[in-house]
Amino acid sequence: MNKPVEGFSKLTKDQKIDWLTANYTQDPENAKAVLHRYWNTDAKIQQLHDEFIENTITNYYLPFGIAPNFLINDKLYAIPMAIEESSVVAAASKAAKFWLSRGGFKTTILGTEKIGQVHFMYSGDTEKLTSFFESVKPKLIKEASSITQNMEKRGGGISHIELRDQTQKLTNYYQLHCTFETLDAMGANFINSCLESFAKTLKEEAQTFTAFTEEERNIEVVMSILSNYVPNCVVKAEVSCPVDEFKVSEQMSSRQFAEKMVRAVNIAKVEPYRAVTHNKGIMNGIDAVVLATGNDFRAIEAAAHAYAAKDGTYSSLTHAKIENDTFYFWIEIPLALGTVGGLTSLHPLVKLAMEILGKPSAKELMQIVAVAGLAQNFAAVRSLVTTGIQEGHMKMHLLNILNQLGANEAEKNTLIDHFKKNTATHSAVVEAFQKLRK
Repeated sequence: MNKPVEGFSKLTKDQKIDWLTANYTQDPENAKAVLHRYWNTDAKIQQLHDEFIENTITNYYLPFGIAPNFLINDKLYAIPMAIEESSVVAAASKAAKFWLSRGGFKTTILGTEKIGQVHFMYSGDTEKLTSFFESVKPKLIKEASSITQNMEKRGGGISHIELRDQTQKLTNYYQLHCTFETLDAMGANFINSCLESFAKTLKEEAQTFTAFTEEERNIEVVMSILSNYVPNCVVKAEVSCPVDEFKVSEQMSSRQFAEKMVRAVNIAKVEPYRAVTHNKGIMNGIDAVVLATGNDFRAIEAAAHAYAAKDGTYSSLTHAKIENDTFYFWIEIPLALGTVGGLTSLHPLVKLAMEILGKPSAKELMQIVAVAGLAQNFAAVRSLVTTGIQEGHMKMHLLNILNQLGANEAEKNTLIDHFKKNTATHSAVVEAFQKLRK
């Protein structure tokens, strides 16, 4: 039976690998070889990777692809995407090419407000707390000035601090609900530092507020933390074209295609089971760009899905309509992104991705990422209402299956040609491979 290890973080990388492979792998030497194979041959780059997180033993690589031909606000982009799923980059590229000749994508920033909260417990009179808050509010801002001064010079900082009574949800629960502008930084460290300063000042000033009883002075700060839900840090991306220019196949008229697209989106609006998969497809595009640009895809995912449920039921993040013989397709989505700080200035591929995108501001990156999500969703829904999702996906997945089967290059080429004309299900690929081998 494996035993716990003491002081694992203090071991060297080689010692960590020796312990791990000896205790948790069947073939330690092979496991070591795999781990070493993914080390970067440049020692400085490897050290950089080692220091991104704790207990690093190797690197985990994802494909870094490019989806070209994105026309966004009349500017042409090639969008970097880091993702492992077959067909995502191809689908985004196909959608970009489709809309390139139809005016491209248009985007609008609807807001850039970030949110943080100080959560605290107070068991006294609410009117007294409100009076205390109004008196202490200027000092909350003043005491945080050493944190905010550089951000304020660039045009950002604290936007608003509000006392919220949440006692109807939880006994004695109140919060300072705070909003911030963080410009090109995602702003997590800035916001959290401000919040911790607010909490400290709140507790200290309560001790000398004369209207409080001794018990009321004992405000208990539970935690101070930013929120990844940013319903006022939102971008809109959209496409449109006349219905009669919406031709995609000989089997379906432009009008039929446009109507089926609208119906498909409307189903995702009212049916949560469909909406989850619908939105997952959107996040295929969004997460891939977020990862490639060194941003936090978990935060983006959490905010997007919360926003999809903001009206009480989980629903589609995209919208579609036909109006005055024009097809409209759009998305509104919260995206708290940064183009300075974090990995954006450290990871060589992230820096290259930013360069490929023209070194965008945070607002520009919001627009690019939203477009990637809209394009991905258009491509997916287009496939669903025409040929079905599997035809294109399985052809892109074909190489994965052939690699699993151990096909050599000649076999791959033969089977790729074969499945250009035949349906590529997993069982069909296995059968064709076995037949070819015989």
